[in-house]
Parts: sequence; C-alpha cells; structure tokens
Amino acid sequence: MRIEDYALIGDTQTAALVGKNGSIDWLCLPRFDSGACFAALLGEPDNGRWLLAPADEVRDVQRRYRPGTLVLETEFTTEHGTVRVVDCMPIREGEPNLVRRVEGVSGRVRMRSELVVRLDYGHIVPWLRRDGRRVQAFAGPDTLTLDTDADIDGEDQGDPTCEFEVGPGEAVDFRLAWTRPREAAPEHLDVGATIERTTQEWEEWASRCTYHGPHRELVRRSLIVLKALTYRPTGGIVAAPTTSLPEQVGGVRNWDYRYCWIRDATFTLLALIDGGYTEEAEEWREWLLRALAGRPDQMQIMYGVEGERRLTEIELDWLSGYEDSRPVRAGNAASGQFQLDVYGELMDALHQARTHGVPPDEHAWEVQRSLVEFLEAHWHEPDNGIWEIRGGPRHFTFSKVMAWAAMDRAVKAVEQFGLEGPVDRWREVRQQIFDEVCEKGYDAGRNTFTQYYGSQALDASLLLISEVGFLPPDDPRMLGTVETIEKELCPDGFVARYSMTEDSQELDGLPPGEGSFLACTFWLADCYLAQGRRKDAEELFERLVALTNDVGLLSEEYDAKEDRLVGNFPQALSHIALVNTALNLETGTGPSKSRRHTGEEGRPTR
Repeated sequence: MRIEDYALIGDTQTAALVGKNGSIDWLCLPRFDSGACFAALLGEPDNGRWLLAPADEVRDVQRRYRPGTLVLETEFTTEHGTVRVVDCMPIREGEPNLVRRVEGVSGRVRMRSELVVRLDYGHIVPWLRRDGRRVQAFAGPDTLTLDTDADIDGEDQGDPTCEFEVGPGEAVDFRLAWTRPREAAPEHLDVGATIERTTQEWEEWASRCTYHGPHRELVRRSLIVLKALTYRPTGGIVAAPTTSLPEQVGGVRNWDYRYCWIRDATFTLLALIDGGYTEEAEEWREWLLRALAGRPDQMQIMYGVEGERRLTEIELDWLSGYEDSRPVRAGNAASGQFQLDVYGELMDALHQARTHGVPPDEHAWEVQRSLVEFLEAHWHEPDNGIWEIRGGPRHFTFSKVMAWAAMDRAVKAVEQFGLEGPVDRWREVRQQIFDEVCEKGYDAGRNTFTQYYGSQALDASLLLISEVGFLPPDDPRMLGTVETIEKELCPDGFVARYSMTEDSQELDGLPPGEGSFLACTFWLADCYLAQGRRKDAEELFERLVALTNDVGLLSEEYDAKEDRLVGNFPQALSHIALVNTALNLETGTGPSKSRRHTGEEGRPTR
C-alpha cells in the first residue's frame, strides 16, 4: 500500500499504522522507540502484521475517525454485505492494549483474522502458548496476549488465525495486550466499553481546541496527531511514529524519526498554545528542560522520549525496506551532530513560553544562561545545519541566523523580564552575528541569502529569516530570497528543502533526490502572508491541505511526479506547520507574527 493508505491509532505512548486493507503493519511496544512487533510496513507480511478483513473480495472501503477522536472506523463492502472494523488503542493507564471490534452492518460477511507476531523489528518468531480463545506470544522481554470472541485456528506454534461470520447487530471483539516478563497475564477486557471510553476521552480533549476557522476539522485533526505523538509520561513529542519510510521511494534517505527534536520546539509550543492546549505546551517545555540537563557542550539536537542521549544508529538488514528502500535504520546518528540552530530554537521556545503566560520554571534561566555563554564562544564554528548534513560541517546561513535569535532572546529576557545577565555584551555579540550574516550569507548579485557562506545553493530554511525577526518580511533582501526560492526550489509548486544536484552529494554525503518538504511549503505560505500576498498564501495553503489523506494525515514529504506522500508518517512537523499557517491566516496575529514581533523589538539594523 501507499503511505497515504495508512491511518494512525495510538495510546500517547506508542502508535500503530492501520492500512485500508485492514492490516496493522507497524506497531512498536511498549514505546514509540521500542522494537516493532509488526514490521510488515518495512518488509513482508512475515515480518509481522495483524490482518482483520473480509475473507471474500472487497468491493469498496470507506473509513473515518470518529469526530474529534483517534478511534478509527473502516467499512468493508463485499458482494455479501457490509462490515465495520473499529480500531483503537485506549489511552494507557496500565499495560498497552490494542482493541479491534468487528460489527455487522448489512448482509452476512465472512471475516478472517491473521495475527503474525514477529518481535525485534520482524526478526524473532516468538513461542506461542494457547488456552482456548487466548493465545500468548513471548520471547525475551516481550509477552503479547490475544483474547478474542472467535475460535482460534492453527497449529500450536503456527500463526493464530480466525474465521467467522457477522450479520447486522452482531459484534466480534479482539484485544491484544503487552506485558513484561513474569507479569501476570492481563485480565479480560470489555472491548465495547473500552472503545466508548476511549472515544469520550478523545472527544473531551479535542473540545478544548480554540480554533474555529474554516479549516477547524483539519486543525483539530493535526492537534490530535500531536497529542498522539506525545509520550505522556514525560511530555516529549516524537517527530513521527515510524522509521525508514523513504524520502525517495527506492532511495537511501531513510531515517528513524521516533525521537524528540529540539528544532521543532518553538513551532510545537506555539501551535499548542494558540490551539488552546497550554497544559501540553507546559509539559513540552518541562521535557525540554529535563532533556537538556548537563553541560552546554553536551546538548544534542534530539533525545529519546525520556531524554535518552544514546540513539545509536544500526541497519536492520533482514528487512527489505518499504518498496525496497534500503537500508532500514533504527537509531539516528545525527543525534551526535553539532547544530547551532537548536540553541536559537531552544532560547526562542522558552522566551515564547514566558511571553504567553506558561508558568515560569525557576531553573530555566540558569539553563539558558549556560547555553548562551557556550554559544558566545562557539557561534563562529561551522556546523551540520538544520537538515543534519552528513557531508561535513559548513557555515550555514540559517544556523547563524538562529545563533542571532539565541542572543536576541537572551537580551529580551533581561530587558523584558528583569532576569540577570551581561546584556551589553550579549547585544554586541548579537550585532556581530547580524553583520556577518548580512555580509557573508547574502549574495548581492542574485539578491538572495544562500545556504551557506560563499555558496550559490539555496535552502528553504531561509524562509524563516523574517519569521524569527532577523529582518522584516518586506526587506528587499527577503523579497529577493523568496522570489529566488520560488524560481529554483519550487519545480512542482511545492518547496524542496535545498538545492539538490550531482554536486550536492559532496555537501550532504547522499545521492540527490527526494520529495518536496511539506513544512517548508507551509513556511512559504507564511512568508506570502507576511509580505501582503494573502491570495497566494491562501491558494498555497489549499493546495497543501488537499494532500492530506482520507483521514486528514500528512507525511514528511510529497512526490509530485508520482502524486504520493513519502517520508515518515504521520509527520509532526507537517501537522505543526498546518496548524500554524491556519492560525496565521485566520487571526492575523498567529504564531508567525508573534515570533516575528519578538525579534523585531529593538532589532539592530543594517
């Protein structure tokens, strides 16, 4: 299936992908970053999946989420009738559970369940223990227990299957639970009551959304995705629940996104606050502060959901990859890179938290001061850039802009909140960075900022220069940069991350080729709006939201030539950008203006 053929269910600690064909092809237990017990998404059915669908040919499939929830309903129609499968993962209180209910709608439909459990990313075939309508699968640290109303077929150590019929008003329930070794087997669960309780909990959460514009359902769906990607015990938000879904089908740009990126901090914070979810924004801020504990030179660009730092990257060579896109990776080596922009992102996020009334943390400023002092001594150094370039460090223009933002927010903390710090010295450093960027990061001949000092290449991150308040949106240099990006990075009407040619392989260490980056395209819409091009902003936003799949989800990128979503799915940053742009269009005082106004106050000029 295509990536857009999947839907998401989750319990705010992990998540599963459910295909239109009724197969759950991806699930990691008990956490987002645990080994997958269903990994068919990145290999074959024998790498683990749970198929629950009509046994006869399906003529039509319709699906939807119950409004305001993450409870999925899929209706299958065959020549014999229609049946509904309801899938959800109840918001976790104890062990993780996945429940599935088959409901007869019309006629009598013969159904088939095939449960293929393969632990450690589809690698380990577990031992099975059967007891009537209960089957347990276990190996090493994992035990999965299936309970069902249907009779279970298959040999003692064969994959458990069920076949049964349902008619109008009839229901057959399934429940899969994960437990730790030596824990007691889970008690039986009332699946129907669990589905209703889960529905009510999500409805209550979604009702807090304060956006009431023309795209309310898409905005609310995006906020639900952000909540689903939140690791509830800590407040950390993973970039995506998947690993190694390719940025180019058949290519090698396949990365593990089941971690929490500092880079997304401000975007996330403002999307949550302006969407009506201050409590979640506060929890995200707390996660940031906990993850950063340690020396400033040890700050990473990403962490595990509990703040883990060791995210060792390995290749899972037994998996063939999504549509033969190899290698399949677990872990992310970019976690060890030096990236200047994250210092600015963090400083901006904590500043926005203060200005938006998130209750202060008494230790936050102590952490910020140590990071600013480190940045004072290291902003001159090259880094790996916002896109985690693997071809060696450069003096990336946007990295320096965000170093400026870090110094600017430090100055504003003293000026606006009375916090202590050497503000005169910080002002001087801020001016030094500003002058250097304008001199070395700008190509006067082409009237555009460039990807890195002295280069001819472009980078979509340059669209954020005015967003952080470095320059006004109508500055001639920003107008020129947007115009050049339109000409050179938008071949299909959507924005590519950066100039990608045969020569770019030296820069990023990878062969060229990937889809258009959806978040960057939302950033272009934000630039249009800031520059007074409202019609262009609205038209681009409409084209972007048209890319959401049938249940409102977006991946990381879009392949315009093949008209399909690519990259990890669903992607938090794409949904964050959708929320922010919708808010910008609706209120005129959305997240972009708020962030830009922060930088504009007392901004030095040249």
